[in-house]
Amino acid sequence: MFYQPQHKILATVAANTIDNNKLVIGVEINGEAKAYPIELIGYHHQVQDTVGGSPVMVTYCTVCRTGRVFSPFVDRKFEKFRLVGMDHFNAMFEDATTKSWWRQATGVAVAGPLKGTALKEIASTQMTLDAWVRQYPNTLIMQPDPAFTKQYKGLEGFDNGSINSGLEKRDTGSWKFKSWVIGVQIGGRAKAYDWNELVKKWAINDTFQNTGLLLVLERDGGSFHVWNRKVNDKVLEFTFEPATETLNDTATNSAWDMNGECVGGELKGSRLTPIQAYQEFWHSWESFHPGTTRYSAEKK
Repeated sequence: MFYQPQHKILATVAANTIDNNKLVIGVEINGEAKAYPIELIGYHHQVQDTVGGSPVMVTYCTVCRTGRVFSPFVDRKFEKFRLVGMDHFNAMFEDATTKSWWRQATGVAVAGPLKGTALKEIASTQMTLDAWVRQYPNTLIMQPDPAFTKQYKGLEGFDNGSINSGLEKRDTGSWKFKSWVIGVQIGGRAKAYDWNELVKKWAINDTFQNTGLLLVLERDGGSFHVWNRKVNDKVLEFTFEPATETLNDTATNSAWDMNGECVGGELKGSRLTPIQAYQEFWHSWESFHPGTTRYSAEKK
């Protein structure tokens, strides 16, 4: 079960067959961009590929709703991995050489000779394919492997949480076992943001670990961003207009787009720095980030 694709098909935007509203895990390295639909990698659990000349291991656990991308090197040796089971609801991979077991949500080996070591994580982004293509129009997009057509159908509805599965279906309330959160980790500390709160506000300005954060939900309802809101040594405050999908900073009233670029005003040409963040189930974030704080529990 859950084997890697037999036929790894990557298509240009012109040849793509994936619906533009589908969620993808996007990776960009050395100027090359690739998108991996989560309803496809969610079945396979891992897909090994090369992006910008660098080997990558794109992983997803549907029971935790965790997408992670790792470098598949262990002690500088390219390694093969296989799915061996689940622990605390999270997928576990075994490397072929040492037989150590690696947790998908963290990349940390939890059993075997390499226990306590971690795979190097590679920056990734989750958003709709349409939003990813807007940012990377020359991207390649992973296509369904015809050998797994029946298996893919079992994950229909996973993107929006409407799948008919108690382990993978979303709790629509806040801070429930299967509620969606956005997780951020800075300086060894973790914080979770209620997805419902972001849907209600569209944009959240916060400070965590002395870092000014800006969380934004795009109008498509699925693409989100977390940026550092410090620009030119000043921490900015932002408002968001959903109708035009435009951010404005209150200090200069400059206009910013959904790629994090200032497109008008005093700060035109400036860019916000992305912060690695994840959308996942609350039970997963809480389990693998003990001591995490919750944004919605604070008075704002």
